[in-house]
Amino acid sequence: MTAMATTRVSKDNLLKLALTAFGVIFLLIYPMGLIWPSGWVWHRGHGEYYLQMICGIYAVLGVFLILAARDPSEHRSLISFTIWSSIVHAAIMAAQALHDGQELGHLVGDVPALVIVAAVLWYLSPNARLEPTSA
Repeated sequence: MTAMATTRVSKDNLLKLALTAFGVIFLLIYPMGLIWPSGWVWHRGHGEYYLQMICGIYAVLGVFLILAARDPSEHRSLISFTIWSSIVHAAIMAAQALHDGQELGHLVGDVPALVIVAAVLWYLSPNARLEPTSA
């Protein structure tokens, strides 16, 4: 096996692991919010219904990421959605946290977590690889 093929297999395995791990983490957003509310739960004006809604959305995404881990190349659009929605979500939350000083905990909680999700999935994504094409 060539070095490039070995690297591709390693990245594929890491992508499968990352999709599974992030899927499980997305399923655990509610408990993380109970353990560290200042880093995971928005406080002013959102109430319990907001947390239930966001946890529901992320739980569904988590299940689909776990399923996508079986064959990531067949789920590139889901991976791209996860990357871009994580970037947008992190940017909006960072701006809101900076605007509302009571929400600064998010700058060390869910904001960097979403950036990490996006960066890892982008790096491991089949779309991000520069592989030679066979002629």
